[in-house]
Amino acid sequence: MDNLKELLEKWYATEEQWNDWRWQISNRITNVDKLSQFVHLTPKEKDGIAACLKKFRMAITPYYASLIKSEDRQCPIRMQAVPNPKELVCTRGDMRDPLHEDVDSPVPGLTHRYPDRVLLLVTDCCSMYCRHCTRRRIAGQNDRSLPKAQLDRAFSYIRSNPTIRDVVISGGDPFTLADEQLEYILKKLRAIKHVEVIRFGTRTPVVLPQRITPELCNMLEKYHPVWINTHFNHPREITPASSAAVARLAKAGIPVNNQSVLLKGINDRAHIMKKLVQGLLKIRIRPYYLYQCDLSEGIGHFRTSVSTGIEIMENLRGHTSGLAVPTYVIDAPGGGGKIPIGPNYLLSQGQGKTVLRNFEGKVYLYTEPDAEEGKNTTSNLGIAGLMQSNDVILNTEEKMIIAKGS
Repeated sequence: MDNLKELLEKWYATEEQWNDWRWQISNRITNVDKLSQFVHLTPKEKDGIAACLKKFRMAITPYYASLIKSEDRQCPIRMQAVPNPKELVCTRGDMRDPLHEDVDSPVPGLTHRYPDRVLLLVTDCCSMYCRHCTRRRIAGQNDRSLPKAQLDRAFSYIRSNPTIRDVVISGGDPFTLADEQLEYILKKLRAIKHVEVIRFGTRTPVVLPQRITPELCNMLEKYHPVWINTHFNHPREITPASSAAVARLAKAGIPVNNQSVLLKGINDRAHIMKKLVQGLLKIRIRPYYLYQCDLSEGIGHFRTSVSTGIEIMENLRGHTSGLAVPTYVIDAPGGGGKIPIGPNYLLSQGQGKTVLRNFEGKVYLYTEPDAEEGKNTTSNLGIAGLMQSNDVILNTEEKMIIAKGS
């Protein structure tokens, strides 16, 4: 970091301490007084944050705090990390557990919604408590890992259900656990023959890249296939430190996917999202999901309209590499699961023919194989005409001329 010397002086830390993930967690910003040392706050803002902290936890790693522009109240890093009294406002649709993770839990700490995969919540502790967290009902409540007895119950459930082939380990953030604790979980899961894939959901590459140590990577590498889903929301989170952390994971053969949340005032502009996904590819992270902000309590001020997300997807598909285009999804309230949504590129279908729109708005015909042609006496103009002709592209200029002539 260019300003490392200044940061070390501000935090009264050595370079060795700064690069130690345990030091980072031990020195998180958790109260208003400490926050005011690093972020400019008015008296009114201090009062609002203090009121918010009576209901929701705050924890900001020194590393992530160093990315905040102290005087900028619209700083995308600040907005994700610093509490806002708007979190105390109940908005329409708010739910305590919008994804029904507790309802779909056969044993404590385990959610089984999809047939072939389960979600295992191994801790309620995070290195940073994001202001838009969908699990704020549990995140930071105790700052402890799932007791061994409950973990063993979860393993027993997975073992007794041979349809489960994919386990997602999340929390809280599982990478707040020590390497030994993580290895215990991995060993138990790898001993179950029908578990094929293990995934970790962690934001440490973004908010605590020091956690991605060579020792951690060496341990994870022993239990392949292991995947990591992380959570970059803004291009400014892509730093030399986070890039180096991801490079260590890649060197260990661990693919990294990204799951962004669409957040009002942070990344709800097409040019910002485009810069983010392109930046992620440069550091070998595959943009995986773009989530519509969930209906969790106290995050209504972060929600955008669905049309905003569709507009962003319209500006990505065809305008950048397909590798950079995530799937835009709504995780349906009530445990409905992830539902993909996006611009409508399928315009019409008939016998043996499908009419499509491309990213430029041009209309094309795809002829399906071995289709029986049926008689159709509809208009020979527009899409209907394309369906009846031998052309494969809609001639919009000719259509305009005919329309004017009529």
